[in-house]
Amino acid sequence: MGLFDRLKSRMSSQFIDIIEWLDDSAGTMVHRFPVADQEIKNGARLTVRENQLALLVNEGKAADLFRPGLHALSTRNVPVLATLRGWKHGFESPFKAEVYFFNTRLFTDLKWGTSQPVLVRDQEFGMVRLRAFGTYAVRLAEARTFFAQVVGTRGLTTTEEITGQLRSIILTRFSDALAEARVPVLDVATRFDELSEMGRGAIDREFRTLGLELARFFVESVSLPDEVQAAVDHRSRLGVLGGHLDAFTRLQAAEAMTLAASAEGGAAGAGVGIGAGMAMGRVMGEAMAPAGGRPGEPPPPPAAPRAAAARWSLNLSGANQGPYTDETVRGMVLRGELDPAALAWKPGAAGWAPLSSYPEFADFNAPPPPSRRGA
Repeated sequence: MGLFDRLKSRMSSQFIDIIEWLDDSAGTMVHRFPVADQEIKNGARLTVRENQLALLVNEGKAADLFRPGLHALSTRNVPVLATLRGWKHGFESPFKAEVYFFNTRLFTDLKWGTSQPVLVRDQEFGMVRLRAFGTYAVRLAEARTFFAQVVGTRGLTTTEEITGQLRSIILTRFSDALAEARVPVLDVATRFDELSEMGRGAIDREFRTLGLELARFFVESVSLPDEVQAAVDHRSRLGVLGGHLDAFTRLQAAEAMTLAASAEGGAAGAGVGIGAGMAMGRVMGEAMAPAGGRPGEPPPPPAAPRAAAARWSLNLSGANQGPYTDETVRGMVLRGELDPAALAWKPGAAGWAPLSSYPEFADFNAPPPPSRRGA
């Protein structure tokens, strides 16, 4: 082979005459055909398969769009590119252009989740932070818009980059929808379908501006903060007891004494443990006794309704206890069983705070009276 033949072969190898994309990943949304330092030959064959679109791009501007089929690139079927390059009478020489392939199939089982809790206002628990998780499905709706808004402007080509951008949009729009829905915290678990539909409407409008369609959107779980979940658990236990606050309070006292008896040293030493065990036995006996009293005795008269309901939750030895009534909490402090600095919470409070910081127990901040000296 002579020098001229070798030079001609080297030049022809730089010209692209077949352009196609064989997607074997099943997860790629957009693919840039590798044409770096190469030129497309006049009359080159462009193969666009099913579930694909191909877009010719000239110096960052979207030109001609090709749908599934076999296309021969010439001035006849690239009118936009011919106009951008100023080809008025056709062209014969190779030309440079970028080719982007778009996958038009439905991308399913994409995950989303709130990286930070969403702050919502609840009528019963006050300000509550919620976390939500779910899945969604998306497909390409308009290739030119998608290229202009996502691929070209932001330089996103990999699926991870694109879905990462989409997740940020989902979190922003869903957080707004969740806050505006004003669904009670205790009812969130039963309103997933409603929340999913509200989120889909808000998110799809945003996706349309990017050239995408949100085909499906699901809310699969919403998690509550630990303190709210503890309050819900306490209310559930009260519901199991049929709403009898006396029985619930006795069971709470029994649990507290069991915890004190099992602790080592301090106020829960051996002697205190024995006394706590005896008291626990009495409390459990009262809690498990029938409503009519002892056998053979007439049932006691109905108790007068309590003026205040059990509403205080206390953090004792690292565990949440309660709820207790105002009278029970005050008695615990006066008997020395509860430190006024212990953390407490009630429905409507912004969060856990020292007991003495609440107006109901502000008098415990006052210093104790001086002791009387004996004669």
